[in-house]
Amino acid sequence: MARLVGAVVVVAALAASLQTASAAVSCSEVTSAVAPCLGYAMGSTSSPSPSCCSGVRSLSSRASSTADRQAACSCLKSMTGRLGGGGASMSNAANIPSKCGVNVGVPISPNVDCSKIN
Repeated sequence: MARLVGAVVVVAALAASLQTASAAVSCSEVTSAVAPCLGYAMGSTSSPSPSCCSGVRSLSSRASSTADRQAACSCLKSMTGRLGGGGASMSNAANIPSKCGVNVGVPISPNVDCSKIN
């Protein structure tokens, strides 16, 4: 009987964590959405590619709640921190949404406080 109760508790905990995890955009979703933007973000191309803009639009539509935008912000913050912080690349990365004509509601910067994203 104790095993059955333990199994039910574990299943309930797993279900709750899956529900929570699906409520926010995952870093892998953010990474795959913005991967085509790396050339522009790093300064190797003069403008974002159509696939970059498509990914940014897709990310914008998926990040519909505050939790989604905060999760996306954390992922983007981590990614921009790994870009090396060069002035040109940070400026390019930050300009991707406006260059693509998309308002994602999440600044692309290694210095943003993601907890303040609404």
